[in-house]
Amino acid sequence: MSNKPFKFKQFEIQQDKCAMKIGTDGVLLGAWSSIEKNPFSVLDIGAGTGVISLMLAQRSNAELIDAIEIDDDAYEQCVDNFEASPWGDRLFCYHASLEEFVDEIEDTYDLIICNPPFYSEDYKTDSPQRDMARFNDSMPFNHLIESVSKLLSEDGIFSVIIPFKEEADFIKTATAFNLFPNRILQVKGNQTSETKRSLIECSFIESAVKKDTLVIETERHDYTKDYINLTKDFYLKM
Repeated sequence: MSNKPFKFKQFEIQQDKCAMKIGTDGVLLGAWSSIEKNPFSVLDIGAGTGVISLMLAQRSNAELIDAIEIDDDAYEQCVDNFEASPWGDRLFCYHASLEEFVDEIEDTYDLIICNPPFYSEDYKTDSPQRDMARFNDSMPFNHLIESVSKLLSEDGIFSVIIPFKEEADFIKTATAFNLFPNRILQVKGNQTSETKRSLIECSFIESAVKKDTLVIETERHDYTKDYINLTKDFYLKM
């Protein structure tokens, strides 16, 4: 994976200190998360490089965009990326675990976003830092959802991206905390590949679920119109 800076249309991400580099998942979540309710406050859980927070800063008029990151190096890099961006006065990163943050913060947020660690398979790498960023035993879904239920405002929105195979269990757990799916986007690499990811938008308001499918490519590096329309405000070559 590249350690080079990643240039977007309106900001640049330094990523050499972060275990998880810029990837499609984070960009999809940052572009897809709804800002229709004009959120005043946003929380990015497990911010990594800070890319999703920065995308939300570009897309929205939110006056307060907080991020939390537990890894020392990723935290420092996130802070640097925030300060170097055009929206540094609206962005703040806390060096804390989700558990610590929930205990200390009394405010709630209008939009909470999370690209959580979700490689729950039995293998680990030689890098503890990368493992923490990738494996959901460092942030189990039930812990994430319970925390969000405490941090989300009454009419707020929670957006997350997870493996498609985890979708049903995630929704079942969320519903137990009165967080109901309102929108789901299921993502496929190409038309014939299996569904890999689910982007899920939840709130405390139960409604009919709007479900869509996104295909990223028609063939290698030939992107679909839907994918281009979703990401064109960010990627240089879209």
